[in-house]
Amino acid sequence: MLNSKFVLDKLIEKFGEAVFGYEEQFDMMAIYADKELNLKILQFLYDEEELGFRFMTDLTAIHYPNNVGEELVVTYLLYNMPKNFHIRLKFTLDINEPNIYTASKLHATANWLERECYDFFGVNFIGHPNLIRVMNVDEMDYFPMRKEFPLEDQTRTDKDDEMFGRGGHFNYGNFSV
Repeated sequence: MLNSKFVLDKLIEKFGEAVFGYEEQFDMMAIYADKELNLKILQFLYDEEELGFRFMTDLTAIHYPNNVGEELVVTYLLYNMPKNFHIRLKFTLDINEPNIYTASKLHATANWLERECYDFFGVNFIGHPNLIRVMNVDEMDYFPMRKEFPLEDQTRTDKDDEMFGRGGHFNYGNFSV
């Protein structure tokens, strides 16, 4: 029977200390592993008959600016269709060297998703056949989903904080707030 413990045990048996963490939320396990082995782990999960994770549902990244040396986390969501079982694989990357191997030859779905991840987070998928921007203009010299910029332009003079509910005294007819 395919369950979280079985998957984790198989990965630890095969990759040892390269699998260094896991968590389970909402009945879905997330496995943390060494980014240098991402492709080997994905291939093992695909090939191993008892595991059979042959469909990549999603691939994304997130930026944690306070996690020095591990600012970017690339997450693969894999699915075993016959057994209706999902797992997540997570790999941390240094934002100064955001390199990880492409999975586009193993999962066709990864081709577009890796391009999107590159476009928005700057993750370099080594060996990708066409790693170019897919939604943003080619001239962009930054990655918009990184948390490197303030949410608002702090130099704007055309906005009135009272109109945005940030301070001041409001008078609504007979009501004062």
